[in-house]
Amino acid sequence: MDHEFYMNQALELAREAVSTGDVPVGCVIVRDGEIVGRGRNRREERGDATAHAELEAIRDACARLHSWRLSDCTLYVTMEPCPMCAGGIVNARIRAVRYGARDEKAGCCGSVLNLFEERFNHHPRIYQGPLSGRCEALLTGFFRNLRQNEPSSTDI
Repeated sequence: MDHEFYMNQALELAREAVSTGDVPVGCVIVRDGEIVGRGRNRREERGDATAHAELEAIRDACARLHSWRLSDCTLYVTMEPCPMCAGGIVNARIRAVRYGARDEKAGCCGSVLNLFEERFNHHPRIYQGPLSGRCEALLTGFFRNLRQNEPSSTDI
């Protein structure tokens, strides 16, 4: 499996999220070498707290495969999944998760906690990388630009 190719696909989706003001997170789900699900953050675009890249990709994959069981799939995401998305991954029975950037504030693949080590009935394998540096740089640049464009208290 070409892990860099799939993470690059997720990075392209993450870049699309920026155009709507969303945090640049993209996700693809792969089965037997084929991308079967795609998603990107759409929280700002849709005004929906649950419109995370992973859940969008899981919904897409389930619709394409006509099944909620994604046990033979690998999920590639540019940022470590949050608790909600980790729960979706467990419930979809996804075999493996490959993430780019760590999320020290909400990451559930080891940064804050590892939800996949808890007593659930499914335990996906988790890997950081590939392209962690590119994923981190995209997020860092997004938040730097956001801070620079915020009105200061003297502007109000």
